[in-house]
Amino acid sequence: MKIDRSADVLNPSRAVSRSRRRPIVVPALALALSLTAGAPAVAAPSTGADGSNSGSAAPSPGSDGTGDPYYPQDGNGGYTAGNYDVAIDYDPPTHNLTGKTTITATATQDLSSFNLDFAGPPVQSVTVNGQAAGSQHQGEHELVVTPSAPLLSGQSFTVTVDYSGTAADTGGNGWTYTPSGGAFAAGEPHSATTWYPLNDTPLNKATFSLHATVPTGWDVASNGTLTSDVPSGTDRHTVTWDEKNPIVGYLTTVAIGKFTHLSQQRSDGTPLESFFAKGAAEQKQDLEKRLPDILDFEEQLYGPYPFESGGGIYVDTDLKFSLETETRPIYAPWTDLNTVVHENAHQWWGDSVSVKQWKDVCLNECFASYTADILWPERTDNKDADQIYLDALAKAGQKDIWSTPLYDPGKGKEFTTVYTRGPLFLHALRRTIGDDTFFTAVRDFVQDHKFGNASIPEFRQFIQSRSSVNLDGFFDAWLNGTQQPADEYLYPGSLQQTLTKRQNQGVQAPESTPNWPFGQGDRK
Repeated sequence: MKIDRSADVLNPSRAVSRSRRRPIVVPALALALSLTAGAPAVAAPSTGADGSNSGSAAPSPGSDGTGDPYYPQDGNGGYTAGNYDVAIDYDPPTHNLTGKTTITATATQDLSSFNLDFAGPPVQSVTVNGQAAGSQHQGEHELVVTPSAPLLSGQSFTVTVDYSGTAADTGGNGWTYTPSGGAFAAGEPHSATTWYPLNDTPLNKATFSLHATVPTGWDVASNGTLTSDVPSGTDRHTVTWDEKNPIVGYLTTVAIGKFTHLSQQRSDGTPLESFFAKGAAEQKQDLEKRLPDILDFEEQLYGPYPFESGGGIYVDTDLKFSLETETRPIYAPWTDLNTVVHENAHQWWGDSVSVKQWKDVCLNECFASYTADILWPERTDNKDADQIYLDALAKAGQKDIWSTPLYDPGKGKEFTTVYTRGPLFLHALRRTIGDDTFFTAVRDFVQDHKFGNASIPEFRQFIQSRSSVNLDGFFDAWLNGTQQPADEYLYPGSLQQTLTKRQNQGVQAPESTPNWPFGQGDRK
């Protein structure tokens, strides 16, 4: 994600309140995933040697959260979702959204009831395995489902939710109206709950299919691959998109508008389908034509592009952020080259490899920012990476980047210093362990965790396993510290030599650093 900081450069808390407001407080996912995600385990009934239940407790409700330190009610326990099949019918003039979402899931305990996360239009009916089920809203977004018969641990099941009504405008925290009359869905860390029910946590990645019916003349863009576009009754058509790779809820999207369409292809045949809202967004086509080269560049850094398709969706809404929605990022009108590089780096860092908890968000944003703000200018524009680092570091004290740690920054501060301190951290790490070790290790890490989840502690351990240098002090200072790191961690390797040369030559950092905060996508 990239944030427009045109009015919030010196006030990170204001930027978060304006552009990162979570639309809802969401419950959380099955802790069947806890074995791989590091979350607390949900108790399961005891089983005999043959796998049959043996003296198990009576079926019980699945938990209403997975215990994320910042958003403890994100997701739900007791089951794991494997696929979302979302069918919507949207009427742009009235904003009426009718939906039928079918979730294929597996119970991870004997369930008497379970929760879905949903804050969209009113629910009309719910079925489990084709049988009518009870449903009740609790709080802002909990949909409690009670099947007609308990679900047994290990049992696969389907739940279908029908809903209909006005889809409210969240203004960039989920379902969002556009000035041209269409709509799209985007927001982080939550957005999907505003238009379909799900297990809303990064720990439960699932495949995703969308069937969107809209009036003739309106286009639909979403994640993955366009598989069909067929007439549907009078003056309507249904467009189907499929994302066959696992995806986190906030990375799913739909955009409905009257778009200009740009179709490209990578040298390996990967299709790149991009969409532009009428007006200013159409002027971004030349920018988007650089996407094949951008993906080639990032593939050299992090390994094969993880998905079967790519592209972008350029909207006409004055968003304060652009977002790395999987395979096809959502771009605000102020998007520039830096933003496109940043959001596509997220296809590796954030989309393919997702956080385990939101305190791990540096894995997403630190790498996307380092890629766009230092590696791209270094390798494509022949800029001196150490000079970029030192120029930014000279101004860092004025930007208050040290008081908020990169790891576990605190709820509401997840999207602040990751864009500024984050790229500095990674460049200092690179200079500490050397280019060969750094680039090999980060490539291996992202490939080892492909389509899964990871944490900052796991990243630390992995990098340390590849280096003979004791990195404890370095990591503690850069990731956990709340003050500027000591000089030994600020100026490792060639950075000390470059700094000394600058000092001997009397070179001063520019009074106004154009690339601060890092990333032209951070402001208009």
